[in-house]
Amino acid sequence: MPYDPIRIEPKWQRLWEERKTFRAALDPTRPKRYVLDMYPYPSGDGLHVGHPEGYTASDIMARFWRMRGFNVLHPMGWDAFGLPAENYAIKTGTHPRTTTDRNIANFRRQLKLFGFSFDWEREIDTTQPAYYKWTQWIFTKLYERGLAYEAEVAVNWCPALGTVLANEEVIDGKSEIGGHPVIRRPMRQWMLRITAYAERLLADLEGLDWPESIKELQRNWIGRSEGAEVDFAVADAAPPLTLRVFTTRPDTLFGATYMVLAPEHPLVGPLTTAAQRAAVTAYCEAAARKSELDRGMAKEKTGVFTGAHAVNPASGQRIPIWVADYVLMGYGTGAIMAVPGQDERDWEFAETFDLPILRTVQPPAGWAGQAYTGEGPAVNSGFLDGLTIGPAKARMTAWLEAEGKGKATVQYKLRDWLFSRQRYWGEPFPLLHLEDGSLRVLAPDELPVLLPEVESYKPAGTGESPLAAIREWIETADFRTGRPARRESNTMPQWAGSCWYYLRFLDPHNGAAAWSPEAERYWMPVDLYVGGAEHAVLHLLYARFWHKVLFDLGLVSTTEPFMSLRNQGMILGEDGEKMSKSRGNVVNPDDVIREHGADSLRLFLMFLGPLERDKPWNTQGIEGIHRFLSRVWRLFFDEEDRLHSALTDAPADAETLRLLHRTIAEVTTMTDGLHFNTAISQMMIFVNEMTPRTERPRPALEAFLRLLAPYAPHLAEEIWERLGHAEPIALAPWPEHDPAYLGVATVTVVVQVNGKVRDRHELPADASEEQVKAIAFASAQLAPWLAGKQIVKAVYVPGKLLNVVVK
Repeated sequence: MPYDPIRIEPKWQRLWEERKTFRAALDPTRPKRYVLDMYPYPSGDGLHVGHPEGYTASDIMARFWRMRGFNVLHPMGWDAFGLPAENYAIKTGTHPRTTTDRNIANFRRQLKLFGFSFDWEREIDTTQPAYYKWTQWIFTKLYERGLAYEAEVAVNWCPALGTVLANEEVIDGKSEIGGHPVIRRPMRQWMLRITAYAERLLADLEGLDWPESIKELQRNWIGRSEGAEVDFAVADAAPPLTLRVFTTRPDTLFGATYMVLAPEHPLVGPLTTAAQRAAVTAYCEAAARKSELDRGMAKEKTGVFTGAHAVNPASGQRIPIWVADYVLMGYGTGAIMAVPGQDERDWEFAETFDLPILRTVQPPAGWAGQAYTGEGPAVNSGFLDGLTIGPAKARMTAWLEAEGKGKATVQYKLRDWLFSRQRYWGEPFPLLHLEDGSLRVLAPDELPVLLPEVESYKPAGTGESPLAAIREWIETADFRTGRPARRESNTMPQWAGSCWYYLRFLDPHNGAAAWSPEAERYWMPVDLYVGGAEHAVLHLLYARFWHKVLFDLGLVSTTEPFMSLRNQGMILGEDGEKMSKSRGNVVNPDDVIREHGADSLRLFLMFLGPLERDKPWNTQGIEGIHRFLSRVWRLFFDEEDRLHSALTDAPADAETLRLLHRTIAEVTTMTDGLHFNTAISQMMIFVNEMTPRTERPRPALEAFLRLLAPYAPHLAEEIWERLGHAEPIALAPWPEHDPAYLGVATVTVVVQVNGKVRDRHELPADASEEQVKAIAFASAQLAPWLAGKQIVKAVYVPGKLLNVVVK
């Protein structure tokens, strides 16, 4: 009887669930591992084969650590609030609850087909009142600590969607969903004071086991800058007006030949002269139709003169004040001093509008460029002349402070978090607006504030959410005094539920608290967090912010939530493009599992290449993986589906022991480092070498089967049971290698790309060409030299050299 995953896999999925094999229980006597996936948004499209890549990687690690004696928490849930479900409700008249429940059921079904070792008893859904009650509770803690406040701020307003959008949701001035025009307009919004934690969010990155590229994205988003605030008096202003700027280069102040304000700067109106008013108004209206991202990346410099002038505090010169959309209100003070001699953007703007350019740092001899941003002595700078940049900065800052014209300061690019959404399908705010204009945040025993049942989900069009039109919900009474009150009509953003879900997984059925201190102290922090790089900035930043607030409140015991982070790459279509319905290159995992089995798909996703790299789907490749698993089956069973006659209980010979222990050592090391493709390569070598043998020592094959179990769990369980074991292989101990069998001489294999040395590996002298190539191509050191290249051939000189030819 051939290997038949369609018969085997449903059986073991049912048994694992019935036996609660993967239930996680708090046990202080055992070491723990908390393995977490970035939980999915359950869209109507379901999963395609790219989505389970990260889930497969995390599941391998969860199973690996269980077998190594750890108490493993590996949960799954749903990030289900948000705009897509609401848009679908508006178009179809279907309640978001209905579509959300339907989508969750489909996602759950698909994930269970893979045999992931989730503790399904801990499943959570951010849209359930039992969950968002505690999201609301955390908001009250933020408010009580002074970290939540209301403000009138410029936002990305989409009239068609009737809601505010984050900068990342606006592309080329249009909404990411639907492609509708977006404008900038001031609106009353709830804000969270994440800037109060900017320094800690930056400093604490250093202790995290995260990819350096992700840390750098976080650093850039926080954007710490040391410099000085400088006050420029507005010339001829009555009453007096001052423009404050922030600069990282106070040493260049003498070279400030004009100023630029962001279109949203509050002084644009008061400064604009009558002659310039029409031009300035038209320019600001055009800027309001652009996203901040578009403005910051625009190559062509545009602007308009206000008609006003300021006085350079260092030189005393009158300089013109302009408005330009490359200056953003969200960074610094929304006004800059323009020093075209030392700044490329300012140079381009000055050339475009024929404004003066004055160098304040002397370029080296023969300099033929425009703005010079390098080191050199100060020139044209009065008392700074001759000083290099560092001393000149210190001298100018001291002068500004002594003259009362500025001070040293630190600025962050990070802005406070805009926390309101004009939507129905989100968490209601836990607060009441009272008649006297005051506000009361609700107590825990008044939570949750439930979403009302409504017939229409269409936004009010006034800047308010659909909730604003439900008078019987909005107009209420203070539960404590009985006096009239109004609920908040805005809802929280989708980020809210995902900021703390990792904590609810610790204690998901606790009705008295969001989590118990005992569970938090035992399970936290998350030991391995796996997810897509698209969440590298905002989700991680927001979750870290909330966690630090909870730490300061004494509600969690760790300063960071996610100690180790790994990002999976994308699984592309066979055409090398991102999978999408419009391209017609989506591969449905249901179809693949039906034809080849879940174990084949799991193994194939891991074998395609290093976890973090993008990889194209290959239908022929998964057929090869299915054949490999069939060969594993044939190691144990004959054509009649009986135990193979080659199986023997006799001791293994020396050659088999060397092969086995080298395989154990290699698979253990590679799995521990999440180098799954290399681990699979070594397991293939083992199977290839064992298949021709007429004697196959059963202890060696059982040890190999335990290595395979995290990767192909259904197959491993079935064989393990048929070998007579009562306990599941998922809970069997991981095999240990004996170093005595690894005493093989090693050689250094040099890896070249187009003849240039790019990497080296210390490998066993008897390593095969297949092994060498698998290890070389899995190396992060080699990856940059292969990225975007086509491998023409790879020539191996045994024990010495692997030369990869690319074009």
